[in-house]
Amino acid sequence: MRPGALNAASVRPGRAPRGREGAGARGAHWPRRRGPGQAGGRTWSERVRRRQRRRRGRRHGPGPAGTSRRLVSARAARPGPSQHAKPEKDGDKVSEMPLPQKKRWESMAKGLVLGALFTSFLLLLYSYAVPPLHTGLASARTPEGTAPCSPAPGEPETVTPANGSAAGCQPRRDIVFMKTHKTASSTLLNILFRFGQKHGLKFAFPNGRNDFDYPAFFARSLVQDYRPGACFNIICNHMRFHYEEVRGLVPPNATFITVLRDPARLFESSFHYFGSVVPFTWKLSSQDKLAEFLQDPDRYYDPNGYNAHYLRNLLFFDLGYDSGLDPGSPQVQEHILEVERRFHLVLLQEYFDESLVLLKDLLCWELEDVLYFKLNARRDPAGPRLSGELYRRATAWNVLDARLYRHFNASFWRKVEAFGRERMAREVATLRRANERMRRICIDGGRAVDAAAIQDSAMQPWQPLGAKSILGYNLKKSIGRRHAQLCRRMLTPEIQYLMDLGVNLWVTKLWKFIRDFLQW
Repeated sequence: MRPGALNAASVRPGRAPRGREGAGARGAHWPRRRGPGQAGGRTWSERVRRRQRRRRGRRHGPGPAGTSRRLVSARAARPGPSQHAKPEKDGDKVSEMPLPQKKRWESMAKGLVLGALFTSFLLLLYSYAVPPLHTGLASARTPEGTAPCSPAPGEPETVTPANGSAAGCQPRRDIVFMKTHKTASSTLLNILFRFGQKHGLKFAFPNGRNDFDYPAFFARSLVQDYRPGACFNIICNHMRFHYEEVRGLVPPNATFITVLRDPARLFESSFHYFGSVVPFTWKLSSQDKLAEFLQDPDRYYDPNGYNAHYLRNLLFFDLGYDSGLDPGSPQVQEHILEVERRFHLVLLQEYFDESLVLLKDLLCWELEDVLYFKLNARRDPAGPRLSGELYRRATAWNVLDARLYRHFNASFWRKVEAFGRERMAREVATLRRANERMRRICIDGGRAVDAAAIQDSAMQPWQPLGAKSILGYNLKKSIGRRHAQLCRRMLTPEIQYLMDLGVNLWVTKLWKFIRDFLQW
């Protein structure tokens, strides 16, 4: 073999021999397959573009490393006429490429953030509002073999007579308040908060929210910082009542109380407050949705619908019973009698002052302990209240609650008779005078105001979704030291008071943040 000749066996096809690079080696590479219009292994159009690229480089200076080569190669790889279209603008395209790429990344980042926020919102909504609606009693019971609560060593067990005015009675401090919905229960809750705080009592509070996973049945495990065998003085937040679970958290001599309301009025209040979160009401097209619903409730009502329990026999449901029972079932009367056995006093919202006088007597409390301002009250609706035929329809629609209310309305007045009607009138008058005095001392302007007029966010009550119909108060700027603390406590709404008492309300706070952000 003569010098310089190539050994075909030593060179792989398609590769130039080592040491033969650059322009001088362009013709010495391994011969490639040639097609029409090809010379030296390159097409005519490729050679033209290469010469144009060299001229632009000399004219404009070097760009980003490898940018021109990548761009031209990419354009050369495109089929069709684009291979020959306007090569003189390639340099401009190089400088414009990063901009659309940046916008594309910004759009992707925004999408990811919005997706994460929406997913978080759905998870929050699920955890906040979708606990099992009809959880069985067996599954709600806390699985533990510990004995029920008993008083701590050295703690006196005072068994107070049914009539607290008996000689030598001691204030009762162990109380279970079954907090029903839309019955002035927030006002009574404030009374219990103040009494417990004043005497340093131990509350059983929910964890993360302001209720015990309602509408699921109550379970001891839902109590904040619960430990098996733990004993508490007061339980008073919203729950779906489960007697055995509650009974295991308080001493044997605890007093059980609750409050009821005329079912037609309660239904009206519940419809306006919760209607926006009950999807089957969205089908109502009339301006007066309540009247439209009551004309034919079976047409709209879905017993298995989301939040449907708010709009039929809500008292029965809150007390732990089936709100869809057949009114003719003997279970209805059995449940009513069971409530009577379990609760020492059933208050009535329509006779709230008389109820507080009976409560004060039962618990052997002082007058100051039962002073109150009306909290969580709804602004009077613009339209007329339920009347005549609509009132009768609302009562018939909530027939289980109506039977419950009639029973305890009768028993309430028997208790008033036993207390003494003249004595009741005197004590009610005394309570009202004391409340009026506190109103003049504490409340700026002397009355409740709309949410927009409340100056201190600590006095802002929780509002229903999509409306600001709940009234609140403005605390006077100048209050004497003697009444300053009592005034603030009497006016503080439920959520803020719970936080003052150290309750973990992270779910409620997050839900409020989302509502404020979305302006719901």
